[in-house]
Amino acid sequence: MIRFQDVSKTYTQGARQVQALSHVTHTIERGEFVAVMGPSGSGKSTFLHLAAGLDLPTSGQLFVDGAATHAMSDDELTHLRRNRTGLVFQFFNLVPTLTVLENTALPLLIAGHRLAAVRARAEALLERVGLRDRLQHLPEELSGGEIQRVAIARALVTDPQVLLADEPTGNLDSATGGEILALLAATSKERTVVMVTHDAKAAGIAERRIELRDGRLG
Repeated sequence: MIRFQDVSKTYTQGARQVQALSHVTHTIERGEFVAVMGPSGSGKSTFLHLAAGLDLPTSGQLFVDGAATHAMSDDELTHLRRNRTGLVFQFFNLVPTLTVLENTALPLLIAGHRLAAVRARAEALLERVGLRDRLQHLPEELSGGEIQRVAIARALVTDPQVLLADEPTGNLDSATGGEILALLAATSKERTVVMVTHDAKAAGIAERRIELRDGRLG
């Protein structure tokens, strides 16, 4: 489902070259729930961004749901992100002027669908995450946990085969974080889930975990 083959990623910071990932080879199978752990600067976010098609490797090969993302054009990567992967951000990234329903439907609206055509799917997902009574609320009217639930519903609205979550409980209290982890665990029964986290307790809910250190798998 997600296969890194000798993948390296180097960023340029001024006159300095920073190697975020170094010769990573690893496979995450279809239907797995995997936690990616490591200290700050270990390459966790780079690993996730590459898997999401938000960035390209400097060298090596990367396959997501059978697609060779390392060889894709910008348009092909956009199509991958829009239709085959869902991404949950640590800082939510909801549009503040859109309602909960509109935020959830946003990926499909961007793809050219009318809200009336996708409303039923968005509503069903919001009911699934416990927000059926918040459809017309704005993000500022929600708690942190509710906002993250909207973000998860939005990531699932295109029915992606891969769900990628970047520190999904990082800005939540422990009780609310536990609820979000339970949602991700339930979601993993239907698709591949990859979660970046620094929290060993959060990682414990995954089926297995991998560790990165200095850009390499531990």
